[in-house]
Amino acid sequence: MTGPDDSLAANLARTATRHPHRMAVREGANTLTYAQLDEASARAAGYLRLHGLEAGSRVGLMLPNVPEFVVLYYGLLRAGCIVVPMNPLLKAREVEHQLADSEAAGLLLWHGAADAAAIGAHRPDVNVIEPGALAAALAACPPAREIAPCEPGDTAVILYTSGTTGRPKGAELTHANLIRNTEVTARTLLELTEHDIVFGGLPLFHSFGQVVAMNCAITAGACLTLLPRFDPAAAFGVIERDGVTVFLGVPTMYAALLNHPDAHRYRTASLRVCASGGAALPVEVLRGFERAFDCAILEGYGLSESSPVACFNHPGRMRKPGSVGTPIEGVEMRIIDGGGKELPDGETGEVAIRGHNVMKGYWRNKQATAEAIPDGWLRTGDLGVRDAADGYFHIVDRKKDMIIRGGFNIYPREIEEVLHEHPAVAEAAVIGIPHPTHGEEVAAAIALKQGASATPDELREFVKSQVAAYKYPRHVWIVEALPKGPTGKILKRAITPPQETVH
Repeated sequence: MTGPDDSLAANLARTATRHPHRMAVREGANTLTYAQLDEASARAAGYLRLHGLEAGSRVGLMLPNVPEFVVLYYGLLRAGCIVVPMNPLLKAREVEHQLADSEAAGLLLWHGAADAAAIGAHRPDVNVIEPGALAAALAACPPAREIAPCEPGDTAVILYTSGTTGRPKGAELTHANLIRNTEVTARTLLELTEHDIVFGGLPLFHSFGQVVAMNCAITAGACLTLLPRFDPAAAFGVIERDGVTVFLGVPTMYAALLNHPDAHRYRTASLRVCASGGAALPVEVLRGFERAFDCAILEGYGLSESSPVACFNHPGRMRKPGSVGTPIEGVEMRIIDGGGKELPDGETGEVAIRGHNVMKGYWRNKQATAEAIPDGWLRTGDLGVRDAADGYFHIVDRKKDMIIRGGFNIYPREIEEVLHEHPAVAEAAVIGIPHPTHGEEVAAAIALKQGASATPDELREFVKSQVAAYKYPRHVWIVEALPKGPTGKILKRAITPPQETVH
């Protein structure tokens, strides 16, 4: 075994030594300094050991964005346990799958999720976390100040994928994966210092919020200010109240802030940098946000299996709207064909990643791991292209989202970008629906901006005037809002066309 310095928990301990009195985490009036957070995590490690959990135990952590999540996450790592972050909105059968698949020895869950989780768990070792009650329990528990030793290649976190192509699989992320990705992201992309205030509105159970917001903030000694449930007015309130300097979000968050009718009433001058990931950021949203709030958005790319950051528009370099930039330090990316052969610049193919950020594999699933990483390169399932002139990468679409109409490949993102140029469009999702002769037909579900109006025929003609004839959506319908997952990403699989559009 190597020493405890190779653990994420050591990052917290080091920061607490350097900045004991600085604010580490806050949620409204609920705050923790670094000294308090470090002490709480040590007591949490002691609490977990008293409950029979030992190094290597997998433990479900099912909490929203509250300070208790941070305390227990670092307490679990300090005790040498493997964290299995879980969405508090999961239903019983989903809880059961993740607990059974990870062979979890315990489950720590927020009181609001207790019923569904307890039903799904079918086990006695469920600890319900009540607001305020955890602090009292930890205060009575002797701290485990030592950090469990581990190897860099030991698993720290098992993140379950969204399951868009089947039952969720657990991506094993090692201490080395997470420590390096955190360090590189904090230093070279966000350029974090102890003076920064990081917006914590992304779910901490997801890789983007967990690594880029929480772990990066704690490594740098910055303050993480939490918002348990994203709402644009509440987000503006946090930015104004706390003087947020670093905003992290997915495209739907940026669109919601940009289109909020009272956006101009909030003070947002504290913003230093914004970062977007999780899905493609429409260029019109990026430009509109930057004009409105005078703050640059750095768009990047990654996935749970890449810890998650792989590629970014780096600060201090040319930014290209619509591009995810260049690979981060220590990471390689290339575009490949179906056989794994690298394609020339300018050609569209699957994005493959190699580097310190690539997961150990899928938890106890050798076949899925071999399919995802057959030769050291992670197959992402995303289609992309690399610019010949500057090496910048563009994500075209998910492989599974590509529409094939009459033998022609159509990338939904291209059509969505055009739709976002229409002044009435707030959100757009382009999907393929079955067609008896063409195989698939192009269809678009659209949510309009508040107070705006547009007809499906108008929107169809708007796109038709700007793209090749085979690309424009023959079927367009207006919806109140598009379905979204826990991170705010639009869920295309949950979009149901009106009955009359299905032939």
